[in-house]
Amino acid sequence: MELNLVQIIALYAIPVIFAITLHEAAHGYAAKWFGDTTAYALGRISLNPLRHIDPVGTILVPLAILLTSKMLGGSPLLFGWAKPVPVNYHALRRPKRDMMWVAAAGPAANAVMAIGWALALKFGLAYGLGEGDFFYEVAAAGILVNVVLMVLNLLPIPPLDGGRIAVSLLPNKLAWSFARIEPYGFPILLLLLVTNVLTVILTPMIVASYQVIGALLQL
Repeated sequence: MELNLVQIIALYAIPVIFAITLHEAAHGYAAKWFGDTTAYALGRISLNPLRHIDPVGTILVPLAILLTSKMLGGSPLLFGWAKPVPVNYHALRRPKRDMMWVAAAGPAANAVMAIGWALALKFGLAYGLGEGDFFYEVAAAGILVNVVLMVLNLLPIPPLDGGRIAVSLLPNKLAWSFARIEPYGFPILLLLLVTNVLTVILTPMIVASYQVIGALLQL
């Protein structure tokens, strides 16, 4: 089904808002669980999307990607970010170990949401909905958004969650050296995006995630 830009925004708005809000809130909840109350004290452990939306990363960049893809044709790899939940890793009870769980909480939330949207899709199919129906398309968008956010954030590039997980798992000396590339992480990611390398890396992971969800829910 060919969609115009307004229709695409209407379909993706709800899934994207839920995906970024629960992703960031999950980091805050995990940090509080392991002893850091920084996000809680700042009111960032919240399901209010306005506390997590970044005007540039959440709105302008995805819109620019969608607009460019409509002009040039092809399927876009949506890319964006929210305001990161502040975490004081030194306040965690066991900083190096607990950092892994705090970082993993965001992608885990996206995995749960992807499965939730898949269940909604299965429910819709059972009641005769199909491609072109608004509920069906929103559920399909919800799966895609959360799967992409999950696999993207699991890339071992600081400051992505996967980079922080890698730092927590590496021996101390290697972890310190690896963590020092964090200031260059975002430029590296943008370079991978514009050269299409990011799409090449993520596509097999996205396909595998869809296969796992399909097998779990028999879709």
